[in-house]
Amino acid sequence: MTFLELKDLRIHFPSDDGLVKSVDGLSFRLERGKTLGIVGESGSGKSVTSLGILGLHKGGRAKISGEIWLDGEELVSASAEHVRTLRGKKMAMIFQDPLSAMHPFYTVGAQIMEAYRIHHDVSKKVARKHAIEMLDRVGIPQPDRRVDSHPHEFSGGMRQRAMIAMALSCDPELLIADEPTTALDVTVQAQILDLMRDLQRDFNAALIIITHDLGVVAELSDDILVMYAGKAIEYGTAEDIFERPEHPYTWGLLGSMPRLDRERTERLLPIKGSPPSLINVPSGCAFHPRCVYADRTGGRSTSDVPELLESEGGHLVRCHLSRDVRRAVWENEIKPNLEAS
Repeated sequence: MTFLELKDLRIHFPSDDGLVKSVDGLSFRLERGKTLGIVGESGSGKSVTSLGILGLHKGGRAKISGEIWLDGEELVSASAEHVRTLRGKKMAMIFQDPLSAMHPFYTVGAQIMEAYRIHHDVSKKVARKHAIEMLDRVGIPQPDRRVDSHPHEFSGGMRQRAMIAMALSCDPELLIADEPTTALDVTVQAQILDLMRDLQRDFNAALIIITHDLGVVAELSDDILVMYAGKAIEYGTAEDIFERPEHPYTWGLLGSMPRLDRERTERLLPIKGSPPSLINVPSGCAFHPRCVYADRTGGRSTSDVPELLESEGGHLVRCHLSRDVRRAVWENEIKPNLEAS
């Protein structure tokens, strides 16, 4: 059963230079116990989407339309006060930079206790005991002592664990992790990903992983959503995206991903050009200025915005190239080059 559903979500920000279309018609679904990976370059709209789900744009300058359904409740039209009551208990977020997301003045334990006591009528003593249990659960050594430490006294990996403990302190049904392993070394990365997988299984939470790292989503995700210029351009199972990708942008992401499972003989293949301005999004397909296959669409890439259409079995692609052409290019051109490198 669908637990979270976005329908044509749009989050735009007025600016002196024009309207910034950070999220521009995004739709997807997520079930309990499942993991969705959202990938794309910086500026594609990933983090803005996550903040929109948590209602953190409410009361600001953002213009929000569309629908966000969480466990049968619509959040875009709900009041900021009501959405605030859902944060922590119903949904929670692991932020990208725990050092700036945690208050430097208060101890880590005090911040976990505060998050817990907002939703539970318990004493400070009970809340402190719960905070120590959560720190222990996420692998913080000597939790009964470290509960009184400040964020700056923790290493990067321990701060990230503490942030996870805070997010999970009220057993949220939806957990959003925004770049949860950025700036961590690979061994700590692996530990954090293992921890998130175990905790999701224990809590049966719906999980959204937001990242630019395809290796992270390959490790955790059931389904993957690829974003570009505020839109979903490909959606499918992890197997679809890694074994049968159909969008040229996804091919570019795969070509620029380091591989550790075999020796690389060629250099990584970066995607040419830069992400587009979200104020002046290119006409037609937003990816066409960087797409080497744009000349195969008979001019449609520059004039018509492609629709997100089903290719096969729930695999959705937003591209003017026909399905047969996309599959032929993948099998005959892209896949052999990736395997050779």
